[in-house]
Amino acid sequence: MQSRWRAVLTLASITFIVSTVLNLGSNSVLAFMSITASLALLLFIILIGVLFDILGVAATAGEEAPFHAMASKKVPGAKRAIWLVRHADGVSTFCNDLVGDVVGTLSGALGVAILLQLRANAQRLPEALANTLMVALIAAVTVGGKALGKNMAITKSTTILLITGKILHFFDQIGVKLRSLVAKNKRR
Repeated sequence: MQSRWRAVLTLASITFIVSTVLNLGSNSVLAFMSITASLALLLFIILIGVLFDILGVAATAGEEAPFHAMASKKVPGAKRAIWLVRHADGVSTFCNDLVGDVVGTLSGALGVAILLQLRANAQRLPEALANTLMVALIAAVTVGGKALGKNMAITKSTTILLITGKILHFFDQIGVKLRSLVAKNKRR
């Protein structure tokens, strides 16, 4: 029980730090960007959330068996894909909760910053209407993207996990251990 609380507090602390750094960085960058570039950044950040959501669902839906066959043939990334399936709860927590919530919060903050840019350029824009439309746009793109991605994550989990395994393998080869970000709770 104590180790679970420690993991939760660690995750909350990492989320706080990542959110702070990303929000400060993105707000600093937005000051120098056009509205079009700011909207592109917002869409890119939402896309990151969608991709991590797909990975979290794929890890939960994935099966180990195909990766054991690949690992026996020394396919790069297969062992990392097995690790993703075995640690599906931690992968899902990291991808869907930590990254998903940070991206959701960050996209809202970027939306506000974009609204401020728009209001500076078009002062006759009604504030309530602009706020409503920005929130609706962010929600629609986020939910729509995740809805499209979930079916793919479930039906193509082996492909998604192998690609992710290859990415993790590449980072392992250059000395960056990304797997340590995910809690080491084994799937039962």
